[in-house]
Amino acid sequence: MTSNRDVARILVTDTGRGSAISIIRSLGRSGYEVVAADSNDQSLGFRSRYASDTLLYPDPRSEPDRFCDCLLNAVREKGIDLVVPVTDWVIQPLARVREAFAPHTRLALADNVALTQVINKERTRQLAAGLGVPVPETRPVRSVGEALEAAPRLGWPVVLKPQSSYQLGNGRETESFGVVYADSAIDLERKMTRFEGHCTVLLQEYHCGAGFGVEMLASRGRVLAAFQHRRLHEMPVTGGASTYRESCALDPQLYEFSARLLAALEWTGLAMVEYKVGEGGPVLMEINGRVWGSLPLAIKSGMDFPRHLVRLLFEGESAFGHTPLRDYKLGVRSRDLLRDLTWISAILAQHGRYPFLPIPRRRAAFTALLSLLDPRRKTDLGDWDDPLPALLQVPRIVPHLLKKARSVRAEQAVG
Repeated sequence: MTSNRDVARILVTDTGRGSAISIIRSLGRSGYEVVAADSNDQSLGFRSRYASDTLLYPDPRSEPDRFCDCLLNAVREKGIDLVVPVTDWVIQPLARVREAFAPHTRLALADNVALTQVINKERTRQLAAGLGVPVPETRPVRSVGEALEAAPRLGWPVVLKPQSSYQLGNGRETESFGVVYADSAIDLERKMTRFEGHCTVLLQEYHCGAGFGVEMLASRGRVLAAFQHRRLHEMPVTGGASTYRESCALDPQLYEFSARLLAALEWTGLAMVEYKVGEGGPVLMEINGRVWGSLPLAIKSGMDFPRHLVRLLFEGESAFGHTPLRDYKLGVRSRDLLRDLTWISAILAQHGRYPFLPIPRRRAAFTALLSLLDPRRKTDLGDWDDPLPALLQVPRIVPHLLKKARSVRAEQAVG
């Protein structure tokens, strides 16, 4: 669906994030009119030269219904041809009311059946296991008692992974749940208590190894473009979102596993499939059915996923050849500056959050500090053609690090 204008108008959400800013730049350079939208009036994406208009909406975490109403009104008033939701905070509310948007615009979302499969990590695990994709040994548990009974068979430490990272609560506020680890029955009881009554937890065996992400654009399960990166730094340092990564060649086995999963889901749109690769081989961690945080690296490496996504949604699968796009530069590195400075601080302080899990030595933090001066090492927001988002990020560095330090002290106080 496009309007009668010569240039399509595309709205991008969550534009304070580096991934969203990279989408704004990609689509703006491709000639589209881009509306930058966020719940924060200080959103860095509002200052991109490629944002032709801005929209301030209610916080979707606390007011998902008001957020959807605001976005729908903006779609009508601004003549939006496509909405690109970036985070789970906005994806889940929009997926519930997608029929209201259908007469007015497109939503860059997979269908609800496929979305439910990837949002629910237990369904993802079952799907993968049925397709022959390696998965961690897992026990779904709902109570402290069930967790204590299952843990000894998995070995210590164990991973407590919420079945869904985000879910709409009874108060219509979106609840979020993070992955934690436990190394003893006492530790497990304390941490499982926080989840009991809120969500089912997948109790899993812990896997050491390097983190890899296989990113893809697919149409009804057919892969149209693919890219792979290796995680160099993660925050928390014992496993979490990547803060520094490197483009690498597509591993044939990881590519095959990922393509198999998206085909089974009949997936249309962007997705990232995450793995841990250790001595025993690869193990699936999860499928992110949304724009991933390391998207700027893919674009800087020459794989312009946002442009390809819009081509698919506006022109159809016929706009692509029979062979998936897989040509990009290898060895390109990019960091999320704020989060990677947090990683450096954590390594210098030797704070790994979980004493029983290994973390890099301080030498790695000093090496990372020196690499900040290397012009070959890119930052997600760095762009000579669009400098304001990166420049405006600089004053936020110290407040960000102080906030993280307070958070660490609070965690230590809780025990």
